[in-house]
Amino acid sequence: MPQNDERLPLREFAWFMLIALVVLAAGIGVRDPWPPDEPRFALVARQMLETGQWLFPQRGAELYSDKPPMLMWTEAFWMWITGGWRGAFLLTSLLSGLGTLALVWHLGRRLWSPRVGLVAAGLVLATMQFVDVIRHAQIDPLNLFWITLGNTGILLHCLRGPNWRMYWLGCFAAGLGVITKGVGVIVLLMLLPYVLLRVRAWPGITTTRGDGWRWAGGAAAFLVAVSLWLAPMLLTAYGQPTPEHMAYVRDILFRQTAERYANSWQHEEAPWYFLLVILTHWVPTWLLIPFVAKPWREALRQRDGRVWMPLLWVVLVLVFFSIPSGKREIYILPALPMLALAMAPYVLELLRTRWLQRAAFAIGIACGAIFGAAGLWALIKAPKAARRIAEGYELSGHGEALWICVILVGAGFFLAAAIARPRRGVAALAGGMALAWIIWPLGTFPLLDANQSTRQLMEEADTTIGPDGQLGLVLWREELMYQARRPVAEFGFARDAASQLRDARAWQAADPAHRWILINDQALDACVVAGKAVPLGKANRVSFSLLPAEATRAGCEPGPTRP
Repeated sequence: MPQNDERLPLREFAWFMLIALVVLAAGIGVRDPWPPDEPRFALVARQMLETGQWLFPQRGAELYSDKPPMLMWTEAFWMWITGGWRGAFLLTSLLSGLGTLALVWHLGRRLWSPRVGLVAAGLVLATMQFVDVIRHAQIDPLNLFWITLGNTGILLHCLRGPNWRMYWLGCFAAGLGVITKGVGVIVLLMLLPYVLLRVRAWPGITTTRGDGWRWAGGAAAFLVAVSLWLAPMLLTAYGQPTPEHMAYVRDILFRQTAERYANSWQHEEAPWYFLLVILTHWVPTWLLIPFVAKPWREALRQRDGRVWMPLLWVVLVLVFFSIPSGKREIYILPALPMLALAMAPYVLELLRTRWLQRAAFAIGIACGAIFGAAGLWALIKAPKAARRIAEGYELSGHGEALWICVILVGAGFFLAAAIARPRRGVAALAGGMALAWIIWPLGTFPLLDANQSTRQLMEEADTTIGPDGQLGLVLWREELMYQARRPVAEFGFARDAASQLRDARAWQAADPAHRWILINDQALDACVVAGKAVPLGKANRVSFSLLPAEATRAGCEPGPTRP
């Protein structure tokens, strides 16, 4: 019997991870990369495999210095292993999401109990932003995993230590986070609450004497991880000091890090922006915060570092990202696992209350009614909003198939409620959310992929120019090159549209019978002959056209692009 009792938490965790796998993996292999970020990273990864250039990522002919290459390395690895592209580009995000959940469970198990760990991981999985981010091939899922691994190592050392190997692992993970996105350094902010709680002599905080060199080993582990990419990149750049390499080093080490933080030039938001993100994107997890506030105060009175060390780190992360004017909703996602960890012991108690079960059941029913009614209204009445959405995605009719998917999402909530019943209302709500996250990608990805990925547009362009045609891209986006059916010419990505179009026309003039220009309609200028451009329609809400040689007025001087 004791042996069975020991195995029960592992079985519960295994079932939880299986559910998480089904929810997070739904839709993998069904679609191609979608803008804005996925085609960029997939294109860079594919070029890594094609060129063998791993230290200096390329986007077309130009070096790509916006982000370190860690994610692109992993995508290239999966592409090489699987031999395909559709599923491979999402595998890093999937495994990062599953790994994050496993770390949260392990941390909750070590600090409290396996059941607390399971609740903490469940809170993370139930949060809308987490599932949405893991579903996309961005840098953030991998960054989230490294930061959570870093926090796990440091917390286990500081609260269940001394455990120097876990501490060094945490610092090493922080370094890997730096060469993934740069902000992995926020892991080390966890040491500030530790110092505060240790100075105030909180019980349960690891204390050491004469171990300064071991603490310094954390800095060494951090630098070793960073140097895995930084050292060979700098050695290569300064060993072959081309203008491109020097520009790459300056941009990625200074402009994209310190300057971007101190003097943001994109996504300006108010200082309280992240509070709004939590209210709108961390549903339903944040709804439980008012009910754990009193236990948190009691934990503060009892000086429980297991609660307040991760909570203080969450506050530090919010402050850190709120200081610069540039903010994006994704920045604070790494704080979610630590918030869930601090909530879990008290949410476990809440789950035993009748009112929470009934409230969750009511929310599930309300979700089913809202999705079902909205889908039926759009399907039957075909309002302007429904038609506009269908036109944007180039769906047939007024997007009937899309609205059927919305109705099915509502039906999923009703089905979960019928199975679980009010006395298991939390299970009903969680089951409805899980079904929604499964139904939506399986139903909508096949409908939207041809347009969202520009696959259909590039197929039409390939057919139009004929088997002997050559294609040049102007004011292009990464998905166009990624979906190209044959090698294409391009004239720079970061250059202005007028310069690209000028060089494209010179390229076309060298072989006017075979060369075509695929152009974003925003770059069309006064030299384009009306009626000669071949409109290709919209892809991902952007209009494109093909320009044969006769679409340009002979002797015309390039003027301003059309508004």
